[in-house]
Amino acid sequence: MHIRIDDTTLREGEQTAGVVFTNEEKVSIALMLDAIGVQEIEAGVPAMGEYELRGIRAIVDLHLRARILTWNRPLQADIDCSLRCGASAVALSMPASDINIVHKLRQSRAWVLQNVRKSVEYATRHDLYVSVNAEDASRADPDFLVEFAVNAREAGANRLRFCDTVGILDPFKTYEIVRRLIEKAGIDIEMHTHNDFGMATANAIAGVRAGARFVNTTVNGLGERAGNACLAEVVMALGKIENMDTGVDTTKLRALSEYVADASGRPLPLNKPVTGANIFAHESGIHVDAVSRHPLTYEPFPPEDVSAVRRFIIGKHSGSSAIRFKFASDFGIELTEELTTRILSKVRMLAIQEKRPLSDRELRAIYEETAAENPPIGFHKEDSLPAR
Repeated sequence: MHIRIDDTTLREGEQTAGVVFTNEEKVSIALMLDAIGVQEIEAGVPAMGEYELRGIRAIVDLHLRARILTWNRPLQADIDCSLRCGASAVALSMPASDINIVHKLRQSRAWVLQNVRKSVEYATRHDLYVSVNAEDASRADPDFLVEFAVNAREAGANRLRFCDTVGILDPFKTYEIVRRLIEKAGIDIEMHTHNDFGMATANAIAGVRAGARFVNTTVNGLGERAGNACLAEVVMALGKIENMDTGVDTTKLRALSEYVADASGRPLPLNKPVTGANIFAHESGIHVDAVSRHPLTYEPFPPEDVSAVRRFIIGKHSGSSAIRFKFASDFGIELTEELTTRILSKVRMLAIQEKRPLSDRELRAIYEETAAENPPIGFHKEDSLPAR
């Protein structure tokens, strides 16, 4: 099954509190998204004004392989702004839950259905591909959600974006709702999931299992509040766990992730799934020993799949095998069992004292000191490590 990725870093990602991309940065991100094989890019909100319009137009003018969407309220004026940008597709967003219909819009369900129909019909008359966003779909009345989707399909919409707007679903409930919606409404579904309870990626995958063919993502999981389903996580989970094709070149994910982290001013956590610096870093003695023999013992996929490098860190939790491997592979020194034991003891004490792993310089110093204290048979000071 081929899954299409619709990335919204340039729209929802920029809605992260405090994040702003320049138009130049947006163009660079769009180029990188297209280069890795993302099929659709939600480029922004044309109704925000002239600067936003120019930025979206600049992306459209790149003539990328990816389809360029814009986000709109279900208003003719918003759609006209999208037409000015030259976009070939629009996302028309309308609340589907009573809490939003009543308290945000101060309207009725009938008003919602009527305005969705009018806006979709207007967009399709202008030859636009139309995604209707069912905002807060996860809290909508199930029967009304079906009615909402059928209304959109009958008006000419190409798909429905199922929005778990405040991230309140779990994967089991997501599967049930999306499966029912597809069966009863007969429209393609796109997953748009939020991470308020840490389940955005899991819920997106659950929706795909239920039959959704599109997934809305952001680079690094940027987005409102706790963010959205992360592009790298979704792509790798679909490919490695679900055996589904996304068409994305995973070897380019890390460069994209690092660029967006810099442009957004939101550094990547060391343990960020897929693209974090420590994803292929091992310190535990048991892990290092096993991984050095067969990497898949403690790695779910090879680091080269995402252009990463495996690292063995020497610190408090290192074991004898790690010490011997480190000195042999990096320093060209074959340690005796006795010397390994004494070096390991000092390594652990210094790591505890400094509350961090040790550098190569510190390891070389410990070796020199330990070997000089009680030189093993055949050891000479001139055999010490060369300066590096």
